[in-house]
Amino acid sequence: MMQFDRLKRVAATGAAALFLGLPLSVRAEQRNVVSFRQDKYNESFFYQHNYDYRLGAAMHFFHSKQHDLNFLTPLNDHAMQDALLNRESMTILENPPRTEPNMEYYAPYSERAIWQVLRAIDWTHEHHEQTYDIVSASSIPWDKKAEYTNKAVDWYLNKELAGIPRSPAPLDVTMRRAGVMMKPYFTLFRNYYPKSSTLFFVAHWWHPASYESMMIAGEDDHRQGVALKQMDDTMWTKVMPEAGRPQRMILSREVMPRYSRMSPESANIFDNLHMLHGIVYDCLAYPGWTPKQKQAELYRVIRAMSYQPGDEKLARKFSEPHPNMDPRVYAGWMRGDEGEMSRIMMEMMQEMMPMMMPSITPEQKERVMAQFKMKMKPGMQPGELPGSLMDALMKVMPGMKMTPDMTAPGVTPTMMTGMMVQDWQAKYGAMPGIAPLPMQDGGPQSVPPLPAAAQVTDAQVAQAKKAEMAEAQASETAAQKTASR
Repeated sequence: MMQFDRLKRVAATGAAALFLGLPLSVRAEQRNVVSFRQDKYNESFFYQHNYDYRLGAAMHFFHSKQHDLNFLTPLNDHAMQDALLNRESMTILENPPRTEPNMEYYAPYSERAIWQVLRAIDWTHEHHEQTYDIVSASSIPWDKKAEYTNKAVDWYLNKELAGIPRSPAPLDVTMRRAGVMMKPYFTLFRNYYPKSSTLFFVAHWWHPASYESMMIAGEDDHRQGVALKQMDDTMWTKVMPEAGRPQRMILSREVMPRYSRMSPESANIFDNLHMLHGIVYDCLAYPGWTPKQKQAELYRVIRAMSYQPGDEKLARKFSEPHPNMDPRVYAGWMRGDEGEMSRIMMEMMQEMMPMMMPSITPEQKERVMAQFKMKMKPGMQPGELPGSLMDALMKVMPGMKMTPDMTAPGVTPTMMTGMMVQDWQAKYGAMPGIAPLPMQDGGPQSVPPLPAAAQVTDAQVAQAKKAEMAEAQASETAAQKTASR
């Protein structure tokens, strides 16, 4: 409650200025929304796997709360705010809510300023719910799961206003369209809020792992429940402890390869949503722009990463590095900062360098890439320069060529983004699409044996939860003491 009370005090003093700083046309945005697609599968996940439904709702609580926290509290208060929300989030996860919160429930002030962003997030969360329902629905036979998922994707892409649905194209493409890497806010959230960042990385592991647990179990309710519990036990004992949390955003193609083959559009939509979360938190944390400028930038970003005609043709343009992975096992490759997300970011950095640093020397490039790699990791590393990625690169390469549109709010650096998209097309445009998943055989008829290394008891899960809460409370206490000095 301490964090909530503190946030209310901050909000009471700052919300009026924030709200009145926006133009009347912004404050008067129409709040019309579209309902979810009505079908026989609605609420199947809620009734058949209620604990997992509630876990997902808890994760959307802290996804929501982070908006107002970053918007209303100063960046130099990051250490305490990070510890406070981490502890509060652990409390919510241990006793998850019984229904799904909309973003505005826990981000009412951000909702006033960037409503379209929160609507894009909630609309995609509804797609999460729809697709969980379809995979878990006993009323839909295995060989019809893809058909119903395609209907849900079509509803998602075409029923809302343009700019709201996330793109079904791979994140490799949409990140290049977004043109955010040299904006002055990029990487602030992961660098200055490492507990929250890695907690979101846990959530972005859990969501695809949930789909994939049901995919390896087949259409039987009981088998799905067994696989989901085994995956949840892994989360509590292996993934959630701070020392073991993922150090990067894990993509759908990595943790739900089977589901990604069944519905690459849906898998890419979720990756694009999860990346949007991080960009929004970065921007809201940046102290150098007004609320109006932040709104202009974030509305630009959601449009750039939204569904555009023809994106469906790109949906299968990705590879699966771990096609036979077991979602109930927390493998070593999931823990570190190297993976598909870091590969995409590294490619983009190398594509930008010839334009920004045409005369770079080998020694300068080594320093640039060292800072880049540190900025991609949660927290501040030894030798890492303060600020955003742009701040660090400007210090390493003070003569770096920057055009005004690279850093200005609400403006797309079109020359840069066009060049990067062309580079992606040259590298991957001709690659064969990932093969569809055969769904005509009735699906798995049993839950695969759980490897011995992943087997845990209920007592071990309970002990892990207790230890994680104690760790979160200790971090909160330490942060409060530091802040009071």
